[in-house]
Amino acid sequence: MKQLKNGTDIRGTALGDAPNLTPERATLFGKAFVALLEERGAKAPIKIAVGRDPRISGPALKEGLIEGLCAMGAQVLDCDIATTPSMFFATYYAGSDCDGAIEITASHLPYDKNGLKFFTKAGGLDGKDITAIIELAEANAFEVRAKGEVKDFDLMSPYSQSLVDLVRGKTGEERPLDGVKVVVDAGNGAGGFFVEKVLAPLGAETAGSVFLEPDGTFPNHIPNPENKAAMAACAEATLAAGADMGICFDTDCDRSAVVDAGGKEINRNRMIAMIGALMLREHPGCTIVTDSVTSRGLAEFIAAKGGVHHRFMRGYKKVIDEAKRLESTGVCAPLAMETSGHGALKENHYLDDGSYLAARLLCELAVLKKEGKGLLSLIDGLAEPAESLELRASIKEPDFKAYGAKVLSELEEYCKAQGWAMVTPNYEGVRVQFPADQGDGWFLVRMSLHDPVIPMNVESDRAGGAKEIADKLYAFLTKFDQLDLPNY
Repeated sequence: MKQLKNGTDIRGTALGDAPNLTPERATLFGKAFVALLEERGAKAPIKIAVGRDPRISGPALKEGLIEGLCAMGAQVLDCDIATTPSMFFATYYAGSDCDGAIEITASHLPYDKNGLKFFTKAGGLDGKDITAIIELAEANAFEVRAKGEVKDFDLMSPYSQSLVDLVRGKTGEERPLDGVKVVVDAGNGAGGFFVEKVLAPLGAETAGSVFLEPDGTFPNHIPNPENKAAMAACAEATLAAGADMGICFDTDCDRSAVVDAGGKEINRNRMIAMIGALMLREHPGCTIVTDSVTSRGLAEFIAAKGGVHHRFMRGYKKVIDEAKRLESTGVCAPLAMETSGHGALKENHYLDDGSYLAARLLCELAVLKKEGKGLLSLIDGLAEPAESLELRASIKEPDFKAYGAKVLSELEEYCKAQGWAMVTPNYEGVRVQFPADQGDGWFLVRMSLHDPVIPMNVESDRAGGAKEIADKLYAFLTKFDQLDLPNY
């Protein structure tokens, strides 16, 4: 079971000849979650919401999970197809008021994978909590209880209404999107609700939206704002409909990206800049917390708007926790966002919620449309690199963590010996900045969070610069015979 731990989630293979995430194991994880909540002071009867994305393994896993929850005496709200952010909503929405919630999802992974994401009233569980759940499940020493009850529950309607109320509250209008065209590409994930339950009540024209029907085989493209095919499909739908904005959701809607009226993708650094611009307008001088691979141009954009860019570590939970830490010290940090699209606002409980971010941009779109402007006007002045590379070197050495640490340690010493400019502060890996005559850009080399891989990001502000910088890096890395270096 320990192999199923994936950072702050449980993930595994749920279909095929040898699945390792089975309904039987889901039953044990359900029991373990109730036990964990009890250890933390939750009083009987414990109430837990359960939702799932459309994966075809979802119904069987849900049945097994609910069996385990009920065996421990929990009251279960079966929300069926629902989004991950709505699960946390279930813990504070007065109509549900759950002690915990579980979403059955594997996010953007292929259709044969699945997983579990857990929430309490304090937010999503961290890695230590997941380890505790797995250990409790492996021990399987649970008391026999009076069986709990299951109730079907429509969570997506009140959750959607909260988004509608957000946009109406920000704009002061009942139908602020009258005359505004917005299309959604849900990728056959859980995001199709956004058209009928959020956009329509706000007055938006949504003709041309695509792949709204849940289909766990994902026949059109993987729902993933980082996937080129997904973003291309959203851009195509936006242009075909003559829409003012397109929205691309991932499978469980904790991430989103958008497309402007001209079909230009707004994700990664652009998305962080766009949401960051809103936060800096509302919280002048605030700190924007991001992951480690954000660009030099983003840092300059934030600084130009009077903000502070706090470039932290890869991993959305780490980014969110860092923003919370800063807030606890008196630093205003209203946004924590990773280039993958996970973005959390303090105003929304620091929950990474792609639907909430999309709703926030709808507020802006309503105003910009009346002014004859487009979404991209929010990020005027954002300098973008001329070239970028994302490379992943596989580690063949079985003890890959120790080998990776050795590579990074020796790389750091090598960079210093070369007189290269080490970027500080730097919280992860080795980041080096190069002047105009030596590549005009930067590289970041770090260890993967979970895999035997060393990811390498390279950016340059001029043509040919990325290769020039990568050549410098590879001149050192080629001496490591246990590294499988990709071509570039």
